Amino acid sequence: MTDPAQELTLPQESTLPTAPMPWLEEMPPRQIVAELDRYIVGQEAAKKAVAIAVRNRWRRAQAPDEIRDEITPYNIIMIGPTGVGKTEVARRLARLSGAPFIKVEASKFTEVGYVGRDAESMVRDLVDSAINLVRTEREDEVYPQAEQRADERLLDLLLPAAPPPPQTERAERAERGESASVFVVSSSGQAKSEKPATAEEERRNRSREKLRTMLSEGMLDDREVEVEVQQQGYPMMELIQPPQGLEGVGADINFTEMLQDMLPKRKKRRTVKVPEARRILVDEELKKLVDMDDVVNESLDRVENHGIIFIDEIDKIAGERGQAGGPDVSREGVQRDLLPIVEGSTVQTRYGYVRSDHILFIAAGAFHVSKPSDLIPELQGRFPIRVELSPLTEQDFIRIMTEPENALTKQYQALVMAEGAELEFTTDGIAEVARVAFMANDRMENIGARRLHTVMAALMEDVLFELPDYPEKKIVFDANNVRERLARIISDDDLRRYIL
Repeated sequence: MTDPAQELTLPQESTLPTAPMPWLEEMPPRQIVAELDRYIVGQEAAKKAVAIAVRNRWRRAQAPDEIRDEITPYNIIMIGPTGVGKTEVARRLARLSGAPFIKVEASKFTEVGYVGRDAESMVRDLVDSAINLVRTEREDEVYPQAEQRADERLLDLLLPAAPPPPQTERAERAERGESASVFVVSSSGQAKSEKPATAEEERRNRSREKLRTMLSEGMLDDREVEVEVQQQGYPMMELIQPPQGLEGVGADINFTEMLQDMLPKRKKRRTVKVPEARRILVDEELKKLVDMDDVVNESLDRVENHGIIFIDEIDKIAGERGQAGGPDVSREGVQRDLLPIVEGSTVQTRYGYVRSDHILFIAAGAFHVSKPSDLIPELQGRFPIRVELSPLTEQDFIRIMTEPENALTKQYQALVMAEGAELEFTTDGIAEVARVAFMANDRMENIGARRLHTVMAALMEDVLFELPDYPEKKIVFDANNVRERLARIISDDDLRRYIL
């Protein structure tokens, strides 16, 4: 029989930074697809193309120096109706990838000269994401050391140092020989003098160790201490920030940070409980231990060689020429602004210049109204790999509700479990939900897997409302129950148009 103490330490040991998870691009393509299979059903062509593109980042890093800069990214454009998994691929890449990753929407950008975000801001956002990523990694490495330092400072607050003895008392101790030094010889033969600890110091050391034990066991969590914290900012600074949408050199000079550096540091004293004080002190020690210059250098290198930008809704900036006004303004101009970034250019950020030559770009769009050929030819050429995602079938809906680790049925089971109840979906019940969702997509606008959310919301509405007072704590949905609860919505065309 295993020791309970050992069982408790196992999860902590599994999360130690000594054995980190490999980056997504360090995995073979087949394993990358297997990771995506845990959350995304079907779309094997898209998963395969993304796996090859991500793995090529690692392959390029292993190539000889003379050819490495010549290897261009494996840019991809994913084409398919809404709700088939294009954005989900981006979300899972962001969570699984150890490389800097951001997802942007092409419809948020405008041509230079209009009010809005310019295309270069996506590279700046990627740099900010990389800074946060690398800084978190560095903080995880030194977190135990920061905790140790914070505990020592916290013990100093809980047990302040004794005031030095008066001059007369020090003279009396010197006459009695109490302050005489003791020479300690180390194993190497070197001798150093140490003053013997007085009775007060020994008593204080014992008290400190006792407080350390109580602190580690959480027995001091209700005590309050006074800590000195630095104010995060100045309220009036927001009035002198650059206007929203101003990108470029002016935006890279962060006015708030510049003024905070010029103005004197303002500190104030706060009385907080021990856990909050410990968190404040740990944050301060982490800032001291992490070298931000090293973080910036590592982040810029990762952005240039491992960064991934997912451009969603790219079909919204494709269309016939001559259309203007409203949200359609300057769509072709946005494409022209995107072109040099995807092709490779140098972008100025607040942390330095960044080259986008080897950033991987993955674009996606439904292309309901427009088509990929409506993009300007130069931009089409920068996305040589095209992947078409197929519409979801009724059988795909069944798999979506059962196979992924975050399946919709499992999410509702977790919600119901919070009320102390149990929710169960039978096989024919799941099939009936899939049939209704597929039928709704067929009769109305096809919104893909998002239709499952609307059907499940209509199915679970009464249950979730009455759950606290529900007589039975086990709820079973079979085909008959599903059909009965959704019958009114399915049969009423007007109601279905608004609810489903």
